Amino acid sequence: MLIVLGIAQALTVNSSRLVLGLTTTGFFLVYGVGLVFVAVRGLWKAARWSRGPTVFTQLIQLLIAYSLWDGGSKAVAAGLAVLAVAILVCVFQKASTEALTAGDSNDHVL
Repeated sequence: MLIVLGIAQALTVNSSRLVLGLTTTGFFLVYGVGLVFVAVRGLWKAARWSRGPTVFTQLIQLLIAYSLWDGGSKAVAAGLAVLAVAILVCVFQKASTEALTAGDSNDHVL
């Protein structure tokens, strides 16, 4: 999702706000690629370090959903909130917690 937002932002950059557009595009792209890394290398292999970035991102998504609620985007806000809560529930389930804290053998970043 963040990579898509980065691409969308890149397509709307104009000369009057060039620096803001480029930095926002860069932020979304780097953060999106980082989340893909967390998902592929961390959660897929049940590495303990992957839980923190996952929870942090979902909490940010809940805040974004809250901020969109009053702006007339209630459907988008509700979708973001439901998705974030569902992911948090999955990450904090007993089986997930046991898998992510099973041992130090899966804690290698690379």
